[in-house]
Amino acid sequence: MQDVAIVGVGQSVFSRKCGVSIRELCFEAYTEAMEGLDITNNGIDASIICSAPEYDKQRSPAGSISEYLKLTPKPSFYVETVCSSSSTGLRVGWSLIKAGLHKVVAVIGFQKMSDLTSRDAAERMSRGGDIIWESPFGISMPAGYAMYARAHMAKYGTTEEQLAKVRVKNSHYGAANPKATYRKELSLEEILGSEVIASPLKKFDCCANADGASCIIIASRDIAKRITNIPIWIIGLGAATDTMTMSGRESLTGLRCAQEAAKQAYKMAGVGPKDIDVAEVHDCFTIAELMAYEDLGFAKPGEGVGLIEDKETYVGGKIPVNVDGGLLSKGHPIGATGGSQIRTIVKQLRGEAGETQVKGAEIGLVHNIGGVGQYGNVTILRR
Repeated sequence: MQDVAIVGVGQSVFSRKCGVSIRELCFEAYTEAMEGLDITNNGIDASIICSAPEYDKQRSPAGSISEYLKLTPKPSFYVETVCSSSSTGLRVGWSLIKAGLHKVVAVIGFQKMSDLTSRDAAERMSRGGDIIWESPFGISMPAGYAMYARAHMAKYGTTEEQLAKVRVKNSHYGAANPKATYRKELSLEEILGSEVIASPLKKFDCCANADGASCIIIASRDIAKRITNIPIWIIGLGAATDTMTMSGRESLTGLRCAQEAAKQAYKMAGVGPKDIDVAEVHDCFTIAELMAYEDLGFAKPGEGVGLIEDKETYVGGKIPVNVDGGLLSKGHPIGATGGSQIRTIVKQLRGEAGETQVKGAEIGLVHNIGGVGQYGNVTILRR
């Protein structure tokens, strides 16, 4: 079984209204991922298309996208785990190469959310939870994470100001990201003064719906060393699923799926939290980033706030996190998000991150969550 490397990464600009089709969005990401590779479309053995259904009129988008990208007649597969779809796609692609079925796989994530109203999009997202016992009664994404925030506050004394400091950081880095939906720095006062969405979460504690696509090209060792100068190796993969119902969760102060996925990924990679040089975590809400610090072992339970208070998750700190602005600044085109996170870490490990580069970064981690903590993927990469 050969080692598997990421050889190309790409992302469209994330925006509130892209004005193009899903095929064109994916073409933008795919084109960037293929830049500089000594390979053509004919060298792609298979494609994995990742998104959340019910946002698009096109059923079975994998066939449509693979045709547009001129990847037919090679096989194309469709993968979905809500917001973590494209990191699940990476896991599937890795498995196909490890199994010897394919040598080079394109993992393409996308979502075009602007065709729906915010109300309709929120309703569809809530169906990612249990549609019999919870989502009909108001467990939307903001409401679910607001419950996590309240539980964390009750147990550990976390404050609304500490949550807001996560957005301060991410807006600072988002302002430097040309692919981000929101490129404006926000002050603590602006964040705390924004309208309440689901108490204690305010508008600026929440990421926004967006249109966008991402692409990751992965290859077996023999191919990777031939077609790129800087392969980035996939050394750890972890995945877990928690209960669909929040009422079935053991705790509301952390995500069990993330904790379990992290444990698997660290074990497979042979590293621990202290070995990670830079991380991308699923900050769909400010509380989600704080919980990720703890779920990934960067801080003990209840002590994640210390990292943001002391600016340890900024560039130059102990563990830089979301230095591309995270979901809070980039926006969250559901199926594209995991691939965008992976793109950021790959560029960091290649030394291509410009003004947000973490000096000497060699090991990076991606934490991608689906739904209100139903699905968790943790991926560890090494230069």
